[in-house]
Amino acid sequence: MRGRVLRPADGRYRQPPGRPAPGGPAGREDVRYRQPLLRVRGRSVAWAPPLLLLAGITVVDYNTTGEFRIISWIVLVPGIAATICGVWGTAAFAVLSVAAYVLVDTSWPHQYQTGLPDFILVTVGGVLATLACAVRVRGQRRMLHMRDVADTTRRTVLRPLPPGWGGLDHAAVYLAADTEARVGGDFYDVQPGPHGTRVLVGDVQGKGLGAVEAAAALLGAFREAGYHEADLTTVAARLEVRMVRHRAHTAALGRADGDRFATAVLLGFPEVPPDAVDVLLFGHEPPLVVGPDGVRHLPAGDGLPLGLGEFAPGPPTPRRVRLGAGETLLLVTDGVTEARDRDGLFYPLTDEVARALAADPRLADPRRLVAFVRDGTLRHCGGRLADDTTVFAVRRV
Repeated sequence: MRGRVLRPADGRYRQPPGRPAPGGPAGREDVRYRQPLLRVRGRSVAWAPPLLLLAGITVVDYNTTGEFRIISWIVLVPGIAATICGVWGTAAFAVLSVAAYVLVDTSWPHQYQTGLPDFILVTVGGVLATLACAVRVRGQRRMLHMRDVADTTRRTVLRPLPPGWGGLDHAAVYLAADTEARVGGDFYDVQPGPHGTRVLVGDVQGKGLGAVEAAAALLGAFREAGYHEADLTTVAARLEVRMVRHRAHTAALGRADGDRFATAVLLGFPEVPPDAVDVLLFGHEPPLVVGPDGVRHLPAGDGLPLGLGEFAPGPPTPRRVRLGAGETLLLVTDGVTEARDRDGLFYPLTDEVARALAADPRLADPRRLVAFVRDGTLRHCGGRLADDTTVFAVRRV
């Protein structure tokens, strides 16, 4: 499916099996990873198709009449090996092909031999296949290195969150619309501190590396202000200032993304009372409260998106909301709310969650909830995501 870069439902990063660690050197492990489908019980079987083709051509040619010679088809063997094997494996099949050609062709009477022209064809074909394989492997190593860089960038912007971080049970799923970038303008983080735990979820306007830079700037400001500032309104003000400063910097560089802004939800979980959460909305979709009593929307906020605060009459005011036992806050970006099916209909998030919750009250668990919304969104849009998508669920431990 297009645009499926997933963070597991428990919010933790796991290394894919058989994959070299991101940021590590591109070496033999990179080559092993190039064909994960040609593995049986963890062992590579990429050698099997060209070997079977070599044996098949040899046997068929040896058991046909002299007028029907197909031994020159053996030039296909190193060509097939070049697409799925390593350089040394391809070279080995090139040598085997030449040896098999000579052995089979000389076994026939002189009048039936294909002779020197086909020998040259098989030899040159093996050499070219080996060179082509070397070029392919080099390109794959470069691609894997760039993917490692993208993965490192993603983990820097969206850092892995430990289970129970800040006294919160949380889960997150991130799907990037740009499969090459593997990271976009959606962002989230949890920051515990002496004044309680703060949560930030948001979406930078636009796409591309400019959106990633803005998201990284906001997360950096949040991780500092969310820890040090006692007042949630002050944290919001620091985020607004950081967005304005970031835009001024990009404008000074002459870039065209100087009008970028970000919608966001800022949550504060104070230590007392233990059933309260303070909510600040910056032009973002209000969170859903999912719990034993059903699904409800939190009130819409009065804040403008971050970066547009100069147009607001004043700073946004946080609203304190009481959460019952077992209630979970569900926050999504517009990749979920604006996902369309073939008929152009939006994904009915609230109705889908309410229906599933009535059938299974355990859906309020953050891991189950984000997995359900992720699967429902992808199913609704047929896997064709038009925007970066984040699903984040959180509740007190």
